[in-house]
Amino acid sequence: MVIEKGLSAVESVVSEVPAFGQVVMEKVNGVLMDLGLSAYWAGKFDNFIVLALIIGVAFLANLVSQHVILRAVAKLVGQTKATWDDIVFDHKVMVHVSRMVAPIVIYLVIPIAFPDHGDSELLDFLRRLCLIYVVAVFLRFIGVFFTAIYQVYSEKEQFRDKPLKGLLQTAHVILFCIGLIVLISILINQSPLVLLTGLGASAAVLMLVFKDTIMGFVSGIQLSANNMLKVGDWITIPKYGADGTVIEVSLNTVKIQNFDNTITTIPPYLLVSESFQNWDGMTQSGGRRIKRAIYIDMQSVRFCTPEMLAKFRKIQLLKGYIDETEEVLRQYNAENEIDNSVLVNGRRQTNIGVFRAYLTNYLKSLPTVKQEMTCMVRQLQPTDKGIPLELYFFAATTAWVPYEGIQADVFDHILAIIPEFDLALFQNPTGADFKALGRVGEK
Repeated sequence: MVIEKGLSAVESVVSEVPAFGQVVMEKVNGVLMDLGLSAYWAGKFDNFIVLALIIGVAFLANLVSQHVILRAVAKLVGQTKATWDDIVFDHKVMVHVSRMVAPIVIYLVIPIAFPDHGDSELLDFLRRLCLIYVVAVFLRFIGVFFTAIYQVYSEKEQFRDKPLKGLLQTAHVILFCIGLIVLISILINQSPLVLLTGLGASAAVLMLVFKDTIMGFVSGIQLSANNMLKVGDWITIPKYGADGTVIEVSLNTVKIQNFDNTITTIPPYLLVSESFQNWDGMTQSGGRRIKRAIYIDMQSVRFCTPEMLAKFRKIQLLKGYIDETEEVLRQYNAENEIDNSVLVNGRRQTNIGVFRAYLTNYLKSLPTVKQEMTCMVRQLQPTDKGIPLELYFFAATTAWVPYEGIQADVFDHILAIIPEFDLALFQNPTGADFKALGRVGEK
């Protein structure tokens, strides 16, 4: 273990001073006897006085590290232009380092207070307590340091689509397990390898206990590697009632804030094992699809008369279309010697066909329609509700409120312009329609 090796190295330096503890005890004992204490009582109190001095020096070193060294480091960090060091060397991070100073000093110097009991169980137990405290504080420092690193990288644009929080939680879990093994090994005075050997036999139990954590970690890696999900994405999972924005991806949960501001929590492995819809591609494209149909009453569909064509020519979006189409139809009918006295013969324009052409030109003229994406008006299979004319195009925005406004404006115009083409919309009869029929019957 790194901490134990470091402490052992420092301890070896202290142990090289010949009879250092004995010299200190003799000096303290001499001072006590000079103050008038007998040799018996001086021998009783000298150990506790040296111990008190050691504790005082330890806490003095702790105060110096907190109020002098840490402030100097903070001042030095504040002068740099980088921002990452401000987070890593934040007071909340470095204070955990300073907390290790006092127990390290006590651990190293406490044998001086008991030079005649260097191999006693009590001294060994006290030193192990100090070492446990040092290890616990060190592990806490590593955990806070990982959190600081997470805060640094989570603010960078290139890492916002990575499951950093899940990795942070995984690191904390691993750190906790390692720390627990080391602390227990120190407490029972055994090598950590002994505990690890025993844990190998119970690996199946551990996998069962940490099943969700392991699955969440693996799922987080899959979601990130395949670029399936990131914070800020709009996803839809109808099976679990989730329809909103991902606000957090952690080790065990994915939090989705629905559009009604409720929160749906789903385990990450469900997003890997089951399907969900991610709208991020739509957001990145800059266009949001509008796909909606209107139903034309089939009885209002008819061939265009010369009067109707003259009327349609006055519509700015149709003038070129009417002339070009009439010329194509005239040539076709002439080449095939069509008898125009019968409407069934030859090719002719219809009011619904002209209406489709108008809708296509109308959509292509709108600045709120993304023109580089698919834009068409198509006729679907007739139903008992009439002939569906479906408008398929993309709004030039992905924001919800402007998108709905664009869609409403387009269909407001369509509903208002339909009578100009001698067409009628299909609508199921309402109570007002039945009342009107009743009044006609009474007359």
